[in-house]
Amino acid sequence: MNKKQLALSLCLSLATGFGYAQNQAQERVISLKEALSFATNNNIAIQQAQLDEEGAEYRIKETKGSGFPQINGTGQLTVTPSIPTQLLPGEIIGQPGTYVPVKFGQKYNASGGLELSQLIFSKSYFVGLEAAATTRDLYRLRTQMSKEDVIYNVSSAYLQALQTKEQFNTIEANYNRLVQLEKILTLQYKNDFAKKVDVNRITVNKTNLENQRQALASAYEQQKNALKFFMGMPMDQQFELSDTESLTNTALPLTVNAQEIIAQRTDYQALQTQKKLYGLNVENIKGRSYPSLAGFGQYTYNAQRQEFNFFDTSKPWFKTFVLGVKLNVPIFDGFQRKYQTRQAELEVKKTDLTMQNLALSTQMGLDNALKQISTSELALENQERNVRLAQEVYDTTNRLYKEGLSPLTDLLESEVSLREAQTNLNNERLKHKIAQLNYIKARGELNNLIQ
Repeated sequence: MNKKQLALSLCLSLATGFGYAQNQAQERVISLKEALSFATNNNIAIQQAQLDEEGAEYRIKETKGSGFPQINGTGQLTVTPSIPTQLLPGEIIGQPGTYVPVKFGQKYNASGGLELSQLIFSKSYFVGLEAAATTRDLYRLRTQMSKEDVIYNVSSAYLQALQTKEQFNTIEANYNRLVQLEKILTLQYKNDFAKKVDVNRITVNKTNLENQRQALASAYEQQKNALKFFMGMPMDQQFELSDTESLTNTALPLTVNAQEIIAQRTDYQALQTQKKLYGLNVENIKGRSYPSLAGFGQYTYNAQRQEFNFFDTSKPWFKTFVLGVKLNVPIFDGFQRKYQTRQAELEVKKTDLTMQNLALSTQMGLDNALKQISTSELALENQERNVRLAQEVYDTTNRLYKEGLSPLTDLLESEVSLREAQTNLNNERLKHKIAQLNYIKARGELNNLIQ
C-alpha cells in the first residue's frame, strides 16, 4: 500500500466513523454549553412541563371565577295532555258535604328568564385561592426540575460520547502505527529480511484494532443519537463534539453537610410546596364544615295556554322577580369529612418522610461524588504517569527493534501496554468528569452549567 492509498483508506475510515475529512467542514462543532442551551429550548419534556405550568395559570383563573357572579339563562316548555284534577270541598260552590273535581293548570306551559347567584362567604373558596397560587409555584418548580434532569442527561451523554471519541483517536493512532509497521515488515519479508510469522502478527493486531475502531465508531454514533434525543434535536442533523470540552473544576470542601445545601435544591423546594398544598387540602376539607352564604336572584316570564300560541303577542306573559340569600349550614355528613381529613393528613406525613429520604439521598450523593472525585484525581495522576512510562517503553523498544536489538514480540507487547494505559487514562477522565457532574447535581447547582 503506497502513501496515496494509505491516505485514501484513512480518509474513508474516518469519514464513516466520525465525519472528519471532507465532511468535517460541513458539520457543526458544538460545545457542552451550546448543547445544554439547545436542549433547554427544544427538549420535549421541558416543553410539556411548561405547558403544565401554563395550565396552572388557567386553573387559578378557573378557581377565581367560581367567586364571580354566576348568570344562567333558563327556558322550559311543558305539555300536559292530561291536566291533573283535585277535589275541593263543595262549600266553595254552595254544596256542603260534597267534593267538587277541579282541574288546575293549562295544557301548554312556558317559562324563561335569568338566574343570578353570587358567593358571599365560603371558607373552602378562600383556601382554594391560596391552593391555586401554590400550585403555580409547584409547576414552576417542576419545570425547573425537568430542566435540571435534561441538563444532567445531556451533560452525561455528551461526556460519554466525548470519551468514546477520544478512545477512537487513541485506537486510531495505534492503528496507524501498525499500518506503517506492516508496510515495513511486508517490504522486509519480500526482501527476505523478515519472517512471514512477524507479518502475520502485525496483521492480526491491526485487524483487532480495526474491529475496535469500527465498534467505537458505531458506539459513538449511537451515543450522539442519545445526545440528540436528550437535546430534542432531529436525528438527521449532524454535528461534532468540541475536543476541548471539560467541566469546571470543582472545589472540594473539607466537610459537606447536606442540610446546608438541600434548601437550594429544586426537588426539595418542590416537596416543600407539595407539603404546603397537602396542608391546604386539609384546611379545605375542614372548611367544608363552615357555613356558606350565597345570594341569588331570579327574573322570569311564564305563560299558560290551552293552545300552542305563545308567539301571539295579544296573549299575556307574566313576570316574576325574586331576590334572596341562601345559608347552608353543614350539620352531619356521616363522618365523611373526618376521614377525608385523616387521609389528607397522612399525605402531609408521607411528604415529610420523602423530604427526610431526599436529605439522606443528598448526603449519600455528596459523599460518593467527593470520594469518586478524590479517587479519580489520584488515579488520573497515576494513569498519566503510566502513559508516559508506557510511551517511553514503546519508543525505546521501537528504536531497539529498528536496530535489530529487540524482537517484534517485545514491540507488540509494548504497543498493547501503551494502548491499555491510554485507554485506562481515558476511562479515568470520564469517571472524574461524571463524578464532578454528580457532585454538582447533589449540590443543586446544575443550572450553573448553562450560565
